Order: sequence, then structure tokens, then C-alpha cells
Amino acid sequence: MTDRVLTMLAVISNVSVMHLPRELIAFIDSLPEPRILVDTHYRILAANQAYTREFGGRGRMVGRYCYEVSHHFDKPCDQCGETCPLQTALKTGQPGRVLHLHHTPRGEEHVDVELVPLQDESGQVAYFVEAMSLLNHKLVDSASGYGMVGRSPAFTAMLELINRAAPAMTPVLLLGESGTGKELAAQALHDLSPRHGKPFVPVDCSGMTESLFESELFGYEKGAFTGATQRKIGLVEAAAGGTLFLDELGDIPLSLQVKLLRLLETGTFRRVGGVETLRADFRLVAATHRGVREMVEAGTFRRDLYYRISAFPINLPALRERREDLPILVENLLQRLAPERSLHLAPVAFDRLMGYGFPGNIRELRNILERAVLLADGEIIAPEHLPDDLAPLPVAIQNKPLDEVVPLDQAERNYVRWALERMAGDKKSLAQALGISERTLYRKLESI
Repeated sequence: MTDRVLTMLAVISNVSVMHLPRELIAFIDSLPEPRILVDTHYRILAANQAYTREFGGRGRMVGRYCYEVSHHFDKPCDQCGETCPLQTALKTGQPGRVLHLHHTPRGEEHVDVELVPLQDESGQVAYFVEAMSLLNHKLVDSASGYGMVGRSPAFTAMLELINRAAPAMTPVLLLGESGTGKELAAQALHDLSPRHGKPFVPVDCSGMTESLFESELFGYEKGAFTGATQRKIGLVEAAAGGTLFLDELGDIPLSLQVKLLRLLETGTFRRVGGVETLRADFRLVAATHRGVREMVEAGTFRRDLYYRISAFPINLPALRERREDLPILVENLLQRLAPERSLHLAPVAFDRLMGYGFPGNIRELRNILERAVLLADGEIIAPEHLPDDLAPLPVAIQNKPLDEVVPLDQAERNYVRWALERMAGDKKSLAQALGISERTLYRKLESI
């Protein structure tokens, strides 16, 4: 929320509580981003045009509950496994911020929700102003908009950290197994930052020799070495005003780490063979699949460099930790791999993927689907189109017909319905068995 908005809210909060709604209704309706005024019972008292357009379509907003509009719940979201910023603000009296999945006319989208409590003359919290910002809109037409998808709690928690870190200049360290999408996360950090209109420059640090590292990163002058027939700018210079993404930072040898540390500490560099000191202007995002803390203790990674790059670490969840994202990931990948075909997984093929551990994470999932696309002659991807070394099928579903073609979301509904029956309706046990949160299970059961 901008300083101007917060200042205006502070002024309005000094108005008598009897006249407060009228003042706020006029104020929030003048703002371009979606905003609503709610009371302590979650009821919407006012909604500006932007909110009605983005979240309500043509439906009436005033008088409804915020959780009814945003989540399609019949009770407050904190009672359905969500973190409710309104409840937090009631307890603390302080503003709150959270990343939620909200229903929109376009489907579920990630929304940055920022809530400011307003007190009456007695000092009691009486109203809340909620400001909403759609992350999906900011990522449209970017690499992350096409490839970084998910709705699971693990994915949403990661995306919330990315959203919080993006506006700052603080270095970000992305940690996670190989294949979890670290470059896409770095691209998202860039796209959501004030530097989004400037270059995003990725650097693969694995296997770099000292001479190659310096010439690639810093550039070189004409005649600096044999073959240097003209001046070449380095990647640090190419990233001016934008983001420099150092991928697989943990692979940089100790002898080269000191050169990187000097760049980060001084903000300056010189081209190879040059004498002119140049000023660096980039936001650093680094990534590694290695355990950097363990490397520091083992003496294979500089402690001072680690502290420079790890101010804001973000862990990227493995695919097995966000298994409920598999349907949307499969659908997204199939659309990208074969946009001219209407490919679907047979229910048993989908169940087989759901039971697999994916040690190679999303990269492995893409490879599996790319192979299946080539093997499938029609629009059905059946188990025989999947690799033989995937986990065996559960006995209870081995007799399902393979020629039944259903959309991915319908296949998932069938699976959840079957599993719920097997658990005799025990939702908590079912969530544990599926490896998902109760909140996610609640969402899935709504659509059955």
C-alpha cells in the first residue's frame, strides 16, 4: 500500500466512527487497485469498481462476506486452514499481509492481500481496508507466467516470499533440488521488481575456469589476451539496471569466490586487461542445489561470501512436497509441448504419476510427458506411454478402464472421491495419506 494511501487512512481514522464508512467509501472508490471496506464480522461494507471488476463480475459485493466472495467458503477462511489477515489484525491491531488464492471470473489466482485496521475513538478496531494486487497480472507474458504454476500451500508459501523480496535490492538465495525451477523463480523475482523493464541476465556458474569466469562476468578489452580482437562487455555490464542471476553458485571454486565477493562488496569491477574502474548496477539473485551451509563448515565455500548472498533465502519445494500441483503442472506442460493437440491423461496414467516420487522434479516430469506426447497417437496418454520404471500402480485401481478419457481436474476428483470412500470420510487422515494440507483437501472436496 502506498504512503499516500496510508497517510489518507490515518487522517480518516481520526474521523468519528459514526461518519467513518461514508468517508472511506468515497476514498476507496477513488483508488485504481481493488479495495474493500469490511467490518469485524467479515462483512463487506463497500467495494470499489476495481474490486467488483476483478473479483465479482456483475455480482453484488456489498453485504456479502469477504470469505464468501474470495474463497467461496461458507465460513471464515481461518476455519478452513487459511491464514486470515483480519484475525491477525484483530489480535495485534497492526496491518497484515498475506498471499491467498482467490476466485476470480478467470478462475483461481494468487492475490497479495494487504489489510489495514482502523480504530474508532475508543481505540477499538472497527473496520478494515483490504487492498488486493493480482500477481498473475504482473507475470503475464513472462517466462514465469508460462512456466511457474501451482496452487499448493508449499508453492504459495514460496511465491509469497518471492513477492515480498521482489521490490527490494536485498540479495536472494534460491535453494532447492535440481529441477525445481530456480531460474523461473529468479525470473519471477525480476518480473515483480521495479527493475522488470531492464535486462534479466542468467549466468551458469558450473564448470567455469578462472579465466572464463572473469571474461564472461567482467568482459575484456581489445588485446587483453590472444584472440581478444575487440572489446567485449561482460554479463555484469549487460545486466545494468536489471537482475544478475548466478545459477549453481555452489559450483564456483574457492579461487573464484573471492573475485565475486569483491564485486559484491565494492560494487565495482574492471574488464580483463583494462584499468578503468566501472560501477556495477544490478540486483543479485543466486541459486544452488547444494547445501551451502555445509559447504561453509567444510571450508569449500567462503563464509563471508555466504553472508553476502544469503540475506533472504527462499526454499523451492520439491515436486513430491507439492504433489497436489501435479494436475495443473501436467496440463500446463502438455499445452506447451503440444499446443495443437488436446491431450489428456487416462485416469490410471494420472494415478501412476501421482504415486511416483519424481527425484528429478519438474524437469523430470517434463521429460516424461515429452516422451509420452511422441508415443501417443491419439489424444489419450495411457500407462504404456509412460516409462516402465515409474512406481507400480495401486492394486485398487489396476482394473480401471484405460480408454476412459477425462480432463485432468475430473481425474483428480475421481481419485479424491475414491480415496475419501476408502478412508470412511476421515478428511484429516485422507489429507495425510495424499500428502496435502487439510486446506487443500477442503478446496478439492468443494468441487466434487
